Amino acid sequence: MPESRHARRDRGRLFISGCRDPAACVTLTGKPADPQRGLRNGNTCGREDLLDQALSGDEKEVLLADPVRIRDIRASIHTVSIDIPLLEGKVAGYGREEQKEFVVCEVVTDDGVSGFGLTGHFLAGAVVEALRRHFLPVVRGMDPRDSEAIHQTVLRKLNPRAMTGVISSALSCLDIACWDIAGKLAGRSVAQLLGGARASVPAYCTFGFPQYDREQLAAAARLHVADGFSALKLVVAVDEKGWREDAARIRAVREAVGDGVDIMIDANYLFSPVEAKMLCRAVEDCGLTWFEEPLHQNDARALADLRAHTRIPLAAGQMEGHRWRLRELVEKQAVDILQPNCCFCGGYTEARKAAHLAQTYNMPIANGGGWPIFNMHTMAGLANGWFVEWHLGMVQAGQILFPDAPQPEGGVLAIPRRPGLGLSIDRDALRETRVDK
Repeated sequence: MPESRHARRDRGRLFISGCRDPAACVTLTGKPADPQRGLRNGNTCGREDLLDQALSGDEKEVLLADPVRIRDIRASIHTVSIDIPLLEGKVAGYGREEQKEFVVCEVVTDDGVSGFGLTGHFLAGAVVEALRRHFLPVVRGMDPRDSEAIHQTVLRKLNPRAMTGVISSALSCLDIACWDIAGKLAGRSVAQLLGGARASVPAYCTFGFPQYDREQLAAAARLHVADGFSALKLVVAVDEKGWREDAARIRAVREAVGDGVDIMIDANYLFSPVEAKMLCRAVEDCGLTWFEEPLHQNDARALADLRAHTRIPLAAGQMEGHRWRLRELVEKQAVDILQPNCCFCGGYTEARKAAHLAQTYNMPIANGGGWPIFNMHTMAGLANGWFVEWHLGMVQAGQILFPDAPQPEGGVLAIPRRPGLGLSIDRDALRETRVDK
């Protein structure tokens, strides 16, 4: 059967990257190389002659082009105002309008192609300083498509002891920006580069903020179901009345939306093991889809114990800074759903590794920690991807900077049919929201 053009091109790619001696060239054409011809062409093993046999002129031109190189990293801190639906004035010390802070990273290449990444507010000033002063000298001149090389270089030179925190947040937004560039250069979305498992993902709406009383909470739940969402998440472990009030709030939402809606709850690490067990027992009949990050410090041992004492599926991992912490959650059988967030775990490069680890254990991944316009690519690209989190606060922040970001329809978020992240940044908004000028 004749070899396809794509097969010839792929063979040529392997040959260029792998050829180091004349004997290796036999893998391209099935014939030994002619070193003399290669030397006359300024080569060491006849690579040009072999490529002429295997590739058309146009294909060879593309394959032999110079790499794209990182020229600059522009990092900045931004703050935007967000609204909480259905609240008027102040409730329990909270205003209708709150502030959301985050870091934006723009990676610029020597040919003018830019990519954007984002991470959250945690130690934002230190993240920006790290990107400008430490990351840029290390990755300048590297090809943004070489994600493994970038990660290994950063780990070796900036993080040899595998710390998380600032270093992971900085690497996350750098990596996202590099994948954005890679997609633009390839003419494919990041989701497609990651594997292209699906063209859209289900979205759950994180709406149940502590600012609501029970009546407001139920009204908000009905509002979002009417908007098309069939999955909702509410925050627990923050009311001074304790887990009993959480149980009452969960029941209020279930009664408001009926049995056909998925309900998730999120404790944001705030419960002790005893409190979490008490809440699980109180609401086990409510048919919860998952209980997210219930325990202090994401203690894998304690999570495994809680999982053994409840029928409610457990989810965790959204703030873990690298795959080794995520691996612990999987190997200790601490969770049912793994939650790598590309904005915190080291970008798409690390999220993909975590997803493949989870897949080996027949475990789904789902987005926690917000920033759906970035995490939708992880969930759509990888086979075991599931829900993306439509967090109302982070969605508003993202839409101010990226006004063409997709909106859910019927609780489903479609991946943009544009390359890279598929997002266009509003540079006026980028300038106006910046706070570290």
